[in-house]
Amino acid sequence: MNDDDLTFGIEEEFFVVDREGHLSQSGNTVVDSAEEGQGELQHELTRTQVESATAICRTSDEALGQLKALRTELSEAAAQRGCHLLPCGSPLLVETGFPHFTPHPRYQRIAEHFGATARTTITCGCHIHIAIPDRETGVRLIARVRRWLPALLTLTANSAISDGADTGYSSWRYQQWTRWPSAGPPPEFTSLDHYESIVDAWLRAGAILDRQMVYWDVRLSEGQPTVEFRFSDVAATPEEAVLLGILIRGLVTTILDDGPAAPLSNEVLRAHLWRASREGLSGRCPHPRTGDLTPAREVVGDVVAFAAAALETTGDLDFVRDGCARLFESGNGADRQRAKFSERKCPEDVVEMLVR
Repeated sequence: MNDDDLTFGIEEEFFVVDREGHLSQSGNTVVDSAEEGQGELQHELTRTQVESATAICRTSDEALGQLKALRTELSEAAAQRGCHLLPCGSPLLVETGFPHFTPHPRYQRIAEHFGATARTTITCGCHIHIAIPDRETGVRLIARVRRWLPALLTLTANSAISDGADTGYSSWRYQQWTRWPSAGPPPEFTSLDHYESIVDAWLRAGAILDRQMVYWDVRLSEGQPTVEFRFSDVAATPEEAVLLGILIRGLVTTILDDGPAAPLSNEVLRAHLWRASREGLSGRCPHPRTGDLTPAREVVGDVVAFAAAALETTGDLDFVRDGCARLFESGNGADRQRAKFSERKCPEDVVEMLVR
């Protein structure tokens, strides 16, 4: 792929919370009242959430500017209703009731069909779209990128505290999200027909109601000519979201030029993702090449080194190295959540830190 193909976009989901940090039902009115500039603001499955999406981006500066503007637009609209925008993968405080679903026919069908899974799996993620020339290339990419997902998951894990307690996980959201029948790591597809056969079987079984409910950690986008990476928690900061997007773009370019990787079963990949979601950036992660438990920071360094030539070509290598260095020094979102929570065992302190 040449430089002209290397466009990307970033989608972010957020909670809307009241002044105390509890989930608010004002998400839809926040979106409707926000002054939308470049990019797009969207309703989500529940009325406690909002979503933003950048326009097509080519540089880190462009993506960062759009993400900051979109977060500002949503934050200001939330503030007008006495609420805050909360960039966190899972609800921080203990909630006494279930969130209301957005009154849209599709969302209502999902709520009715999936019952408690829909009511209790309330999470916020960050989705990275990478342009592809065709769906066949996308399927080939998905098969090759699978083994790198655990290392990437450690970077932006941001849901250590949930329901008022330390979950013991860096990305508790990942554990929650994979309860959906179509979520989790994608198979090692052999062809586009292989991909489509599984989606068709899910539809016939009622495990998904439409193609938009294909929730694999990496999937073909239905509405855009992209591959969509969906494994990540929403990042604590826009800088961390852009770091993830830029690193994925460099990794994609390298993988497509590198050739097929050794086979990796879904059973083993699930174990690797479980370990990454548990320990995040401060623990150990199975290495993409060997499967051996390795300090996560060392694994991330190896991912950057693997993609370095592609990152250098787009002028992003220093941006990625500097971003990783900051995370290694201050910790990822989960590390910072856990550090703040340990001071007084007060989840409201974590809310205050994140909305600030």
